[in-house]
Amino acid sequence: MASAYTPGLTVSGDIIVRRVRRLPIKGAVLVKVGDSVGPEQIVAQAMLPGALQTIKVTDKLGIEAQDVASLLKVKLGDPIQKDQLIAEGKKLFGFFKAPFVVSEHTGTLESISEVTGNLLIREPSIPVDIKAYVKGTIAELLPEEGVIVETRCAMIQGIFGVGGERVGTIRVAVPNASTPLEASAISESDRGKILVGGSIITYDAITKASSLGVIGLIAGGVRDSDLIKFLGFDIGVAITGQEPINLTLLVTEGFGYLNMADRTFALLKTLDGQEASINGATQIRAGVIRPEILVPLASDAKKVSTAADAFELKIGTPIRVIREPYFGKLGNVTELPAQLVVLESGTEVRVLRATLSDGEDVTVPRANVEIMASS
Repeated sequence: MASAYTPGLTVSGDIIVRRVRRLPIKGAVLVKVGDSVGPEQIVAQAMLPGALQTIKVTDKLGIEAQDVASLLKVKLGDPIQKDQLIAEGKKLFGFFKAPFVVSEHTGTLESISEVTGNLLIREPSIPVDIKAYVKGTIAELLPEEGVIVETRCAMIQGIFGVGGERVGTIRVAVPNASTPLEASAISESDRGKILVGGSIITYDAITKASSLGVIGLIAGGVRDSDLIKFLGFDIGVAITGQEPINLTLLVTEGFGYLNMADRTFALLKTLDGQEASINGATQIRAGVIRPEILVPLASDAKKVSTAADAFELKIGTPIRVIREPYFGKLGNVTELPAQLVVLESGTEVRVLRATLSDGEDVTVPRANVEIMASS
């Protein structure tokens, strides 16, 4: 049987995935292979050097650089506290109070310049922690860099998202995949939860969720104007996930009023009340990154698939068309012709034939579809 591989969206009730958890600089790995970890557990830590602060002793005491060393009350490597006396001049004619210098910073005396007489104080190091993000097992260590966490989970990828990694409990807030997520569906008891809507997330719902401490929102679509209004800036084409907001938003279908795919909504309903990890990071150019929600499964569950299976394009594979004239439509592959087909533009491409959810049979370039992997 013909088959191929293409990037796509995973919507699976049972899949094994791995997530790389890497420090931005070299540090220490705090776990070992085989350890079970929770989503909030710190698995690696690095110490980011503190800022260097300059104290101009010569200016403050009115002396020459070569005289600084003899007037210091501290030496290289000493810990320094804010307001600590670090240098003291000599009394004038034995009567006037001696001038002195206190530190404006807390840190360590790192350097004394013989040329300028300036002191350099290194502020305390800043810890950089990397959490596991998802409940799972340490599958591999990246020495001095991080780990790879493996988890068996239900996984749903979206088209677009904003906001970073968060962990919360799923609550399906609407009755079906075509119902918008309105502000009226959100209450104070939803603090710390991930709310599931249907066709769209309204602006009022986003702002109310943010004010009440909801940590995640999922629905079929969102208006780009509402998203820009909430963020306060246009998201452009850069990678998302670092926005200064207190919740993560994930849309499964796209921008506008779009019903969530029935199978996606049905899967989320089965996950109601379970703890999930959600990440809105999205990159649509080279090195595609999809927003996702992961719900760890019980270890005694029977059925399992692998992440690699999610990208196999074959007869019967569920797909979504991502280009006009069938943009957003779902269907199933019925044929994968081996020969190249010439488009109106003169370009030769590989195509597939599919039956859409409304019964229409279409032929589209394989590059114009995404797999809706499900299990």
